[in-house]
Amino acid sequence: MERSAGLYARRRLTELYPDLDRLYDASFNATLAALTVSADDVERMLAYLGRLVALPPSARVAVVGCGPQPCMLGHFLARGFDAVGIEPVETFVHAARAYLEAPSRVLQGSAESIPLADASVDLVYCNSVLEHVDSPLRSLGEMARVLRPGGVAWIVTTNRFRLSWRGETHEYAVPFLNWFPSIVRECYAFHHLHYAPWLARYSDRPAVHWFSYAELCRLGRDAGFAWFYAVSDLFTPDDAHLSRRPLRRWLVTRLQRSPWLRALALTLTPLGGVALMVKRPLAAAAAPAAPHVVAG
Repeated sequence: MERSAGLYARRRLTELYPDLDRLYDASFNATLAALTVSADDVERMLAYLGRLVALPPSARVAVVGCGPQPCMLGHFLARGFDAVGIEPVETFVHAARAYLEAPSRVLQGSAESIPLADASVDLVYCNSVLEHVDSPLRSLGEMARVLRPGGVAWIVTTNRFRLSWRGETHEYAVPFLNWFPSIVRECYAFHHLHYAPWLARYSDRPAVHWFSYAELCRLGRDAGFAWFYAVSDLFTPDDAHLSRRPLRRWLVTRLQRSPWLRALALTLTPLGGVALMVKRPLAAAAAPAAPHVVAG
């Protein structure tokens, strides 16, 4: 590894790190493994989603930032959904098409420019993307544009105030970086791109946006969404992670009914990094019926 003192001597600043692509390829399998979603995870997600909206059997689904091995897109297709992936990196587009053996199911585009028609999608799934984009507001605005009235954007990102017991975030190998002041986080992003590419796993688009749940809701409103839910709002007593754990079930009951406890959970736990954003239905005069809550 070249020492940082000599990096700027032979290149311009905007050339970044000369071997970033090669180094990234060497570490990419570990990154993919951390983001893999199982079939059980998808079934659980769809069960939660069904408590919020009714997806048609052949719902149109867009996976934004599907990556070179789009397992989530594959799960949606296996369940009969009319699913398509959006990916900005050309080499990843080709790899994703080969992975699925379905070239028409992966389109080259970005979160800020989704190559789909207005009001043509029932569900947008965006996992570990929003923290890396150039503009979160433009990205959410594009998701709102392509969603039909009443459609849902399922957003998964890093919770700005989450307590990370592992001592590092998913994005950076830096303990508790998400709690650092914004100027320090910005300097770590710079340091990664120019001096220490291993800090953010050799990505040429390190995480530069960090959100609380409230910030996600504010951005979503500015982008055109109407209603916002945390995944914990959709838990019910028969969920496996609650039915055999009385204490956990009691805690979920309380946080679902208490604004203060809900706020605490959405601040300090991974729950605050998942936001379900609903586009207002055309004929809606009031908010949708409240989802099922855990019985007391």
